[in-house]
Amino acid sequence: MSRKSKWITPFVKQSFVTSGVTLNLAGHGICNGFAAILLPQLKTPDSPIPIDDSSGSWIVSVSGFALVIGNFIIPLIMGKYGRRIANMASLIPMILGWVGIILATNIPMLIVSRLLQGLSMGMGTTLGPVLIGEYTSPKNRGAFLTVISVMISVGVLVVHTLGSYLHWQTTAVYCTFISLADFIIVLLSPESPSWLADRGKYDESKKVFRWLRGDGEEHELERMIQTRLEEEIKIGVKETKSVLTTLKHRKVYLKTLFKRKEFYKPIIIMIHIYTLSQWAGVNILITYTVDLLDRVVSNNVNLALLIITLDSQRIISNIIGVYFIKKKRRRSMLMVTGLLAVTAMLATALYSYLKQQDLVDNPLIGILLLHFHMLTVGFGSLPICYIIAGELFPLEFRSIAGGISVLFHSTSFFIIVKTVPFLFKTIGLHGAYCLYSFVVIYCLLVSWKLLPETKDKTLQEIEDEFRGVSENEKTVELLPMESTV
Repeated sequence: MSRKSKWITPFVKQSFVTSGVTLNLAGHGICNGFAAILLPQLKTPDSPIPIDDSSGSWIVSVSGFALVIGNFIIPLIMGKYGRRIANMASLIPMILGWVGIILATNIPMLIVSRLLQGLSMGMGTTLGPVLIGEYTSPKNRGAFLTVISVMISVGVLVVHTLGSYLHWQTTAVYCTFISLADFIIVLLSPESPSWLADRGKYDESKKVFRWLRGDGEEHELERMIQTRLEEEIKIGVKETKSVLTTLKHRKVYLKTLFKRKEFYKPIIIMIHIYTLSQWAGVNILITYTVDLLDRVVSNNVNLALLIITLDSQRIISNIIGVYFIKKKRRRSMLMVTGLLAVTAMLATALYSYLKQQDLVDNPLIGILLLHFHMLTVGFGSLPICYIIAGELFPLEFRSIAGGISVLFHSTSFFIIVKTVPFLFKTIGLHGAYCLYSFVVIYCLLVSWKLLPETKDKTLQEIEDEFRGVSENEKTVELLPMESTV
């Protein structure tokens, strides 16, 4: 074996292909964090594009509206053309959006550019966890999925740091090059073996699977192909049908689809986990950083330094979270970090109320509370969301189920970033945080009731658990495999 082939291990290959996904999602952090440095610069007296609170909130939140459109588009591309093509397609609007911001001379150009970026984010949010789940080994899957939140945090830190010292259009130039580099990585990556198997390209699926995983995970490969062959037999894919017969079959299929536990249960679970991750306050910390610091700390501190330290702490929290998520059960991590997020928001709400009543005003307490809140977000409530999203959905309808559930992620994002200025002015930061805490507690209760443990299980084992397939049934089903594959 050559020296080159010794270090190009399956882990290195998985790291390369997932970097195309995680860098894409880092672009989401860059895009969201960009708003925090864009709005203050546009509000300066010498700004070439003057804005008010209303136009500013639209510039920030319009990407959340476009997220929903991206959620609808990407399942079709994922299912028909493959994950790799879908990943490339999701990057094109992001690149065009950055170019639009660089050339922007008025508010409509900024809004259109942010719409394009929101479209890209909606596509990538659905695609990212699914693709990483299909690319990686069960033992590494949790860590790779946690890297999503690490890269989003890195993206936020990068754009906040650049924007603290550079003009917003210069910052956008650097962001464009990051997206272009990501496009090249995706272009060089293979297609997902799961999608290839789902399309009946079994030989190609085996080749890519073994290239990514080596020869030590044949059981998962065999079980995946066996399940697809069984589905082909059930729905008669190999039979020649008339158009009318095909339409009738589609109608029956759709009627029965929503009765299947492996379809609707993961969707219900992910709706609540996506909602939890958004209402835990992550996008307030990222997008309205300056406003939040002004209300909780004061305007007499070095805001640029505080923003950078918050972003840096989030990255450290994400990295620590990688270790704990690899060691601990998913359900336990979700509950612990979710409750910590609630505690952080309620403590911040109490301090904000007391500060508003002039009963206390200690900048150090405010800084510590914001760091505690950021810790809960970086440590668990955000990364655990992407991990579970990459593990729950069965292959047969991974695209459509992921698209449906992530709609609630996008809707929550839009509602939160659009209403933050209004809520802060009407019920105050303390009122808004109490509202967010109530939503998070509700989502935690539902998730704890419905979510199965997924740690160290293959995607096929998780699918079988939702389908209610017992271990004995799996063994029997695998017996003919020797002659089939």
